[in-house]
Amino acid sequence: MLELLKVRNVALIEEAQVAFGAGLNILSGETGAGKSILIDSINFVLGQRASSEIIRGGAERAEVEIFFTISDSDIISQIREMGMDIDDDGGLLLARVYTINGKNTCRCNGKTVTITMIREISALLIDIHGQHEHQSLLDSGRHLHLLDRFCQDELAAKKARVGDLIRQYRAVLRNSRALLGDEGQRDAQMEIYRYQLAEFEDAALNEGEEEALIQRRKILQNAERIGHLAAGLAGAINGEGGANALDLLSRAAGLAAEIAQLDEEQKDLAFDIEGIYSQLQEAAREAAKYWENLESNPEELADIETRLDAIYRIKRKYGGTVAAALEHYNEVKSKLDFLINSEAELDKLKQAQKLLQTEINRICGEISLIRQIAAQALQNQIESVLGDLGMPQANFAINISRADNFTADGYDLVDFMFSANPGEALAPLSKIASGGEMSRVMLALKTVLSKYDNIATFIFDEIDAGVSGRTAQQVAEKLSIIGRNHQILCITHLPQIAAMGDVNFLIEKTSTSERTITNIHNLDEKEIINELARLIGGAEITEHTRKAAKDMRRQAAKIKG
Repeated sequence: MLELLKVRNVALIEEAQVAFGAGLNILSGETGAGKSILIDSINFVLGQRASSEIIRGGAERAEVEIFFTISDSDIISQIREMGMDIDDDGGLLLARVYTINGKNTCRCNGKTVTITMIREISALLIDIHGQHEHQSLLDSGRHLHLLDRFCQDELAAKKARVGDLIRQYRAVLRNSRALLGDEGQRDAQMEIYRYQLAEFEDAALNEGEEEALIQRRKILQNAERIGHLAAGLAGAINGEGGANALDLLSRAAGLAAEIAQLDEEQKDLAFDIEGIYSQLQEAAREAAKYWENLESNPEELADIETRLDAIYRIKRKYGGTVAAALEHYNEVKSKLDFLINSEAELDKLKQAQKLLQTEINRICGEISLIRQIAAQALQNQIESVLGDLGMPQANFAINISRADNFTADGYDLVDFMFSANPGEALAPLSKIASGGEMSRVMLALKTVLSKYDNIATFIFDEIDAGVSGRTAQQVAEKLSIIGRNHQILCITHLPQIAAMGDVNFLIEKTSTSERTITNIHNLDEKEIINELARLIGGAEITEHTRKAAKDMRRQAAKIKG
């Protein structure tokens, strides 16, 4: 419920604070007193586009605060899901400041928010009828929700079942995508994996092979040079054309042996030299053997080059090293095996998807039938109320069509349609041009649907446009009916409507030589009688008009019970 409105420097209002009550709040006053400024202020704080014209002349900025108490736990949950803080007792303060240089500041319970967020929050709390802002009933997406509320508990179990089936259906789709993606992607991926495995199998990579081939290639590439070096080594040891290392070392070994015979402490020296001599003999034999067996082999070198090229190509493509390439091979093999073996699982998922879709469509059909039956009853009730409101020729219809897909609400699209006169084509509510027609259609809808609508506060700005007499009385009674379950703020010039007020406010404009200011005053019972007398008889209040006002007020009390 809207508890409090604070306005500062908005149009003709210098500063005002209004504490609204439950039920029907009546706002009346002379034409031009500034009643619409209050609605403009509320629209402003709820996110309507603003300009510097809203700022009172001579002021630097306009400020509006609006305080709600919210009792509906679903709405509280939705606001918290938007990331907004809300008091445990449901208190919510929205504030907006607009400066002369065009700067906007919006807050929700002290937290800075965007205008978009303010609009989303306010759409849950208030409907304003007369201008098109904040009219939730103009949103076709809300029509299905309202029709379902009219159906009451009949749909609850079926919608819950559809929601559960859709969750299962989406899980099946996720699992299918996780397994394979779509069928074309799956086949293409399997083809890629098979091609890569063929490359690996043709390459037949082995750990350590590359290093061995590189070493062998180095030998073959340098065979001639190695041969010269080996021959020189053998010659240096065995001696060719002169003294050789073995002869010299043999002589050294003999001398060392003689020294050891004379000095036993030099036995190790003689032993070491003898060992070196034996090793050099063995080295000479190995060098000679290596030289004799060494030969150039161009064909083997070419084969090694070809093999190394194949290894390099696989390395570059799959990881940069033989180890990385082999790891990739094992991964690809595992993935291909998974895809091949998952075909059976995919078949199961496809069958489950088909069965779920069939069951969802079946229950959605049952939901649609319930809605169609309820829609007819709702149409009849709303047209009856429109007749009471002076629109006996009006035609109201609920159009139910099928969407391309389904949600937890089923597969229906619901649109409220209206035409004011016979022969006029039905059109969406948003196409209604007349503010008076719009307000009365909204009043009819609210009269029938008020006990199903969880928006707590309704504001009617042009509800009395073009009505009088019996129709005015019917409008007043409908507003009173809605006020039993909701809070209503109604601007009116009609005494029949004003008399039904649970709380009445007078909006007055006062002028001096320097400025004009709008004030809002909460009326007591005596003041309400005077205001009703003014509305009945005009500027001059007489005993006759005051008596009529008292009678009207007593009659209103009886109607309200």
